[in-house]
Amino acid sequence: MPENTPKQVVFLCDADYRYDPAAFSGKGGGKGGYGSSNAAGASNAKPAASSGGPAGAAAQVTFRMNKKLGQHLLKNPGIVDKIVSAGDIKPTDTVYEIGPGTGNLTMLLLEKAKKVVAQEFDPRMAAEVRKRAIGAGRMNLEVQDGDVLRADWPVFDCCIANLPYQISSPFTFRLLAHRPAFRCAVLMFQKEFAERLIAKVGEKQYGRLAVNTRLFVKVTCVCKVSRGSFNPPPEVDSMVVKMVPRDPPIDVDFREWDGLMRICFGRKNKVLRASFGNKDCIKTLEENYKTYCALTGSEPVKTPFKEHVMSALQALDLLEQRAIKIDLDMYFRLLLEFNKRGIHFSNQTARVGGSKGSGIDSLFEDADGVDDMDE
Repeated sequence: MPENTPKQVVFLCDADYRYDPAAFSGKGGGKGGYGSSNAAGASNAKPAASSGGPAGAAAQVTFRMNKKLGQHLLKNPGIVDKIVSAGDIKPTDTVYEIGPGTGNLTMLLLEKAKKVVAQEFDPRMAAEVRKRAIGAGRMNLEVQDGDVLRADWPVFDCCIANLPYQISSPFTFRLLAHRPAFRCAVLMFQKEFAERLIAKVGEKQYGRLAVNTRLFVKVTCVCKVSRGSFNPPPEVDSMVVKMVPRDPPIDVDFREWDGLMRICFGRKNKVLRASFGNKDCIKTLEENYKTYCALTGSEPVKTPFKEHVMSALQALDLLEQRAIKIDLDMYFRLLLEFNKRGIHFSNQTARVGGSKGSGIDSLFEDADGVDDMDE
């Protein structure tokens, strides 16, 4: 085979899938030409049998896709263009791309960014994207092999991710906690998870995930992605969202905030009077209150503690309000109202000498499951 023979990458899934080599230029073209991957791992690659033909005909490289490990290649060029456009990549940017697959989205990013750091779990795809970049004369690509959740992340301006949906929650937590702050992130998520991220006050999907995410970023929908835009198609539809970090960031005690959110959204369609009047809730809050009074030398209130709790809700006219109807600003006011009364949502003994910022990891626990009950 001649040295300069172009390669046509072929993926085997439920049925053979062949890329249009013309679309590898990153300028659109044949169906299935683009292929950003949310790959989590796969079996070994093997060369396909040569079909003969004139010199310069596309040589084939065959990969076997593994849907169980989350490997689905984005084949819709229109979606790829929307992702790149949403990233608003600047010539001075470092882009951190998660799941580059065979590099079709990567090649577009390399044209626009100063540097692209691509994180790829599958070593076969990592090798392919390296070859493509070198073949195109692009020297501004760095490929990091391995699990993105265990990797050392670089400093970056923009993050673009098409990752396995089963790691959406831990990835989102790590991204939002990443420092120094990035300019924006454009991320592909399962549609249901994305809808919970972008949900607005009063919508059915509005819950802890939406409120906690808004502590760190402003999040918007870029576009919806049908399952037919992938090969092999996943069992669910997807959505691309854009996150822009708050500047300046919101200053909040994460342990306190998380405790408040878990009570409010434990039954998000119940009125707060019922949520905070629960016996277990009152017991826990009273224990925290007694500890706080002992540590600070404060005199405990003479009224029944339940009335003390209800007074904070009444001060903001929230006794008959439901969690799903309350926005971020009002939740901040509510937390301050409770704290002014010495009512806290975290273990006060454990907080002595602790960091105000600790507890951020708890904000996104259970985010993959629907922990905000409807009743």
